[in-house]
Amino acid sequence: MADKGEERDGVKLTNLDQELFEGAGATKRDLVDYLDAVSNRFLPVLRDRPLSVIRLLRGQDKFMQKNLPKYTPDWVPRTAVWADSSHREVTYGLCNDRRTLLWFGNQRAIEYHPALMLAGTHSPTHLIMDLDPPEGGAFELAVKAARLVREALKSANMAGAVKTSGAKGVHVFVPLDGKADPEEVAAATRAVAARAERLDPELTTTAFIREDRHGKVFLDATRAGGATVVATYSPRVRPGCPVSFPLAWDELDDVKPSDFTLHTALDRLGDKDPWAAEMPEPQALDPGLVEEGRTIPIARVQAMHEGKRRAKARREAS
Repeated sequence: MADKGEERDGVKLTNLDQELFEGAGATKRDLVDYLDAVSNRFLPVLRDRPLSVIRLLRGQDKFMQKNLPKYTPDWVPRTAVWADSSHREVTYGLCNDRRTLLWFGNQRAIEYHPALMLAGTHSPTHLIMDLDPPEGGAFELAVKAARLVREALKSANMAGAVKTSGAKGVHVFVPLDGKADPEEVAAATRAVAARAERLDPELTTTAFIREDRHGKVFLDATRAGGATVVATYSPRVRPGCPVSFPLAWDELDDVKPSDFTLHTALDRLGDKDPWAAEMPEPQALDPGLVEEGRTIPIARVQAMHEGKRRAKARREAS
């Protein structure tokens, strides 16, 4: 049985033998043990980034937490960020050390979604492409799309690292030199998606509206600005508790997302940190991508207008 008084690094750990969620195949102890064991590789991708987490309390539905709760210990690092959408200041946690990570784990924070910019800065550290296969689509389709993204980046003399999303897709991260603003990075991301789509329009699409994708891999170019992306090494609230796992490009054909779980990821890692090893050096954002991207409509805005147009057409037709 769990010892209610068990502590690590000054953090009192509770209810460790409870199941994380139905279908997890893991307990809260498994989560805390995993976070502790991977902390030296996990903390560098979280450090100094305003952190949103997905928590799942016993008997409740999962929820995303941005604002730190009032009972958060004083020693948890934090930063205040103005949220335009809600017109208020949000106090985010900064997961900068093992003690804080253990505290989040004890709070049943299962997924970790850091901001794309460091606290107090306004320059995204990465250009990110999220490759989402269609419903029921195989992981292999996302892998093929990731290779198209790699080709599109190469056309701009840029390079990135790749990881499983921990769900069914793939993420490509391109490290930047910190000199580009969010609008420039967003434009460049749209251009990378458009170039990848042109390479194989039968496989991929940039259509933001789901019904317009027609069974193709969605090249999601919206991970920019104030967006978040699940962190490398983060567990996911999905059956079997998979983990977002970094890979070398030549490993993609030999794996599937379910290979990397709360129980298996550490054995696959050994003493290595493949995310740090595979990540290229920070690079300048290609001006040609920015220029091209500025001619491409912003997907969410375009989708909103198109949705209104279609709704009006349906009303008129009826």
